[in-house]
Amino acid sequence: MENWITASMPILGKVLISIIAIFTVMIIITRISGLRTFAKMSSFDFASTIAVGSVLASIILNPDQSLLKGGIALGGIIAFQTLFALLVRKSVFFKNLATNDPLLLMKDGKILYKNLEKSNVGEGDLIAKLREANVLDYNEVRAVVLESTGDMSVLHDDGDNKLNDQLLEGVRIS
Repeated sequence: MENWITASMPILGKVLISIIAIFTVMIIITRISGLRTFAKMSSFDFASTIAVGSVLASIILNPDQSLLKGGIALGGIIAFQTLFALLVRKSVFFKNLATNDPLLLMKDGKILYKNLEKSNVGEGDLIAKLREANVLDYNEVRAVVLESTGDMSVLHDDGDNKLNDQLLEGVRIS
């Protein structure tokens, strides 16, 4: 009988075998589908990564789960993610339907408060990102973009360099 502190040797053995087997399957799937599998390029990629982690944990920790079922679940998640990425790349309609455009939060040293409100980002969060990017003065900031992944990109310098307009291509202004 198991308790919170100990487990029987057969259960521990199954956990170790499950780890080796399922991570081998995961490595094979990742090699086939490519490095993008765990890239955080969109909210869908993030959700897929969480789903993969959940399946891995379930297979490893639940002695009643089959490795075959887990491998098929992992393969299905990665296949669906790959199909989703292909549709986003090939179809403008699907891209517009399924992904968020990046949003401009700051431009030329000025905070765009309406965009902060639309994106539910607090001014304190923005300022924390500016500190993280070693910004010393708002005047250094050329742009801050809330990316479709939820990350903030801070484009800044300490001189009079002009921001290349291509860097803001596809970014919503308001």
